[in-house]
Amino acid sequence: MRMFEEQIIVSKHDLDELNHVNNITYIKWILGVAKKHWKKLVSNEITNNYYWILLEHNIKYLHPAVINDKIRINTYIQNTEEVKSNRIVEIYNKETNKLLVTSETKWCLIDAKKNRPCRIPNEIRKAFT
Repeated sequence: MRMFEEQIIVSKHDLDELNHVNNITYIKWILGVAKKHWKKLVSNEITNNYYWILLEHNIKYLHPAVINDKIRINTYIQNTEEVKSNRIVEIYNKETNKLLVTSETKWCLIDAKKNRPCRIPNEIRKAFT
């Protein structure tokens, strides 16, 4: 399992009317860290030949984040099967190490030339472990 980490400081643009990080902002962070992790793990050739589509998204909101909080986002691939991959994202308050949000997403690998699901090649599986 290859962990990827990103750090963010909460800005006023991340907040909702309750002055907490907006749920949509968390989703953007989750999708953004997944994309950055994917691009870090594999070559340009692979990203040109394959892409992922989101099949399922499960989020648990445990504690709020507010303006100026320092956030640490961790992600890793939990497992892969045939054409699907399970990704875990954990969002923490960096200063307190309190877990704020957890997310489990299921993705399907698509062959970019055929625009069809395809089995996850060993090359990609190896990049995840």
